[in-house]
Amino acid sequence: MSEIAVIVLAAGQGTRMKSDLHKVLHPIAGRPMLLHLLESAAALSPAITVIVAGARREQIVAAVAGTPVQVAIQVEQLGTGHAVLQAAPALDGFKGDVLILYGDVPLVTTATMHAMLERLNESDGPVAVVLGFRPDDPGAYGRIVSDDGRTIRKMVEYKDASADERALTLCNSGLMAVRATDLFALLSRVGNDNAAGEYYLPDIVMLARGDGRDSAVIETMAEEVAGVNSRAELAIVESDWQDRRRAIAMAGGATLVDPRTVWFSWDTRIGRDVMIEPNVVFGPGTSVADGVSIRAFCHIEGATIATGVEVGPYARLRPGAVLGEKSKVGNFVEIKKSTLGEGAKVNHLSYIGDADIGARANIGAGTITCNYDGFLKYRTVIGEGAFIGSNSALVAPVTVGPGAIIGAGSVITRSVAADALAVARGAQEAKPGWAAKFRAAMTAKKAAK
Repeated sequence: MSEIAVIVLAAGQGTRMKSDLHKVLHPIAGRPMLLHLLESAAALSPAITVIVAGARREQIVAAVAGTPVQVAIQVEQLGTGHAVLQAAPALDGFKGDVLILYGDVPLVTTATMHAMLERLNESDGPVAVVLGFRPDDPGAYGRIVSDDGRTIRKMVEYKDASADERALTLCNSGLMAVRATDLFALLSRVGNDNAAGEYYLPDIVMLARGDGRDSAVIETMAEEVAGVNSRAELAIVESDWQDRRRAIAMAGGATLVDPRTVWFSWDTRIGRDVMIEPNVVFGPGTSVADGVSIRAFCHIEGATIATGVEVGPYARLRPGAVLGEKSKVGNFVEIKKSTLGEGAKVNHLSYIGDADIGARANIGAGTITCNYDGFLKYRTVIGEGAFIGSNSALVAPVTVGPGAIIGAGSVITRSVAADALAVARGAQEAKPGWAAKFRAAMTAKKAAK
């Protein structure tokens, strides 16, 4: 194939989203939908990528900062044809193939993009290739008339279609591959004599046909070209993405007990023989190795989980949590920016923040690493094989040596040597008979009122 340029149209106002955030930056699986699309397009190694933006373009500029993606501006919203023309300066002198995508249609795969470009370069040499689909409800989509399922006889916007044309089910997704040598020459001839008074990109197909040159159509599934124009449509696309990701996880050897209740992030990595119980949510930046068991109602983000680990139920792993092989994190435990060594256990009702826990250490129920003094964070280090008694508070910075034991209910403010016992709590005092005398006195006082 020839060199490739990618134009992404993202100048729409997105008013139905009712948001201060640009429509194409709303997240799917924790990542802006625009970046999903750009990643798929980048797999084609395009020579040039241009985003055509309008309102709130500064948000798009910020989103692609540090990448080779260029941003062109469409000041007035005069239709898709006019939008593509705004990318012309960036493609000046480019002679390859141009792929035109939409920032609010984020689930198009690299394979489909490649198929469009392959069709463009087949021996019959179509001027353009349009990506078609057949939705359950064709609604107001533009229609494609094709007698053989390959060559386009006519394309028409819904507003301008006849009753017979509106009855067709093959619809125009808007995505197109076009020879660069034809694209801008044809766009310069597009007029706006239509119901909306706009310059339509699809009109280049009929202009080329008038010149005796055909264009082609290939089809894909409706889910792949689902657009996002509202919060409800965003939820539908999110659901479709999650369904695909769940299928990939299970095909890769993970067990999802109730797949519909497991939610992945765009970059979640799951190994083989992983067991995931219901109602587990993965945020960005999580890697799960083979043989891990994640029990119900866990939230995991930015964590690295090694082979054979058990997590949950009701655990929260925050960014920087690193769990070593066969370690265990139990119910109602929160771990943040901390490492657990091999076989270490934090089983119940604990907060472990900014800490290093040695191999085989056992952290008792209700233990807290007090890592923050209101201004700065400090680190706690617990050595291999140490035992921390229940309801202990470790006031960082503090080190507990290997093999040391902390008595239950202790507040540890100084480091503890290896194999030592540390107990830091008030002495227990007992007064025989005091409770009975107290109850008698209070009963009499209450009766006197």
